[in-house]
Amino acid sequence: MPKPKFDFEAFLRRAFRQPLDAVAGFLMKLGIDPDSVTLFGLAGTIAAACLVASGRLLAGGAVMAVMAPLDAVDGALARKKGVAGKFGAFLDSVVDRYDEMFLLAGVLYHFQSQANTLGVMLTYAALCGSVLVSYTRARAEGLGFSGKTGIFSRIERTIVLILGLLVNQLLVSVGIIAILANVTAFQRIFFVRKQAKQE
Repeated sequence: MPKPKFDFEAFLRRAFRQPLDAVAGFLMKLGIDPDSVTLFGLAGTIAAACLVASGRLLAGGAVMAVMAPLDAVDGALARKKGVAGKFGAFLDSVVDRYDEMFLLAGVLYHFQSQANTLGVMLTYAALCGSVLVSYTRARAEGLGFSGKTGIFSRIERTIVLILGLLVNQLLVSVGIIAILANVTAFQRIFFVRKQAKQE
């Protein structure tokens, strides 16, 4: 089986393991469970999406900058509590998809309210690419292949979108995501094709 390329998300988790564990330890002392952290992150993302939809891009980006790390905190908390299991991983993955869809829905609404047709189309393309990146991996793994490859996974998409919100370059951000997310989906398709030929 061909080896996947550099995993930026795994690199970040290793690099920030100590602060993540510190936050997880604090939450464990408060009696907070990992699933609650996951759902709190979703609520925060919905709030950020509402801010973006209403045109308050900087505020939305700031909220997302705070909420995004929770995606790693819930996993660290699950490991510390010794409750890391299949349902927690499943819930986390599903919520990740909702996070992205809610936020891009807020972006889409913002562009629609500005009568920015290019922004609407790029956001739709970004959403399609983001969904396909996730689906191609899930479908590949369901068939027994590895689908974890490509240049633009969810963490990269999140960072680019947050930066676009914070520096008021949202159109540029969704344009980058629209292109590179779809490129990543095709990379995963060809990655699986290569594995299938080796069977």
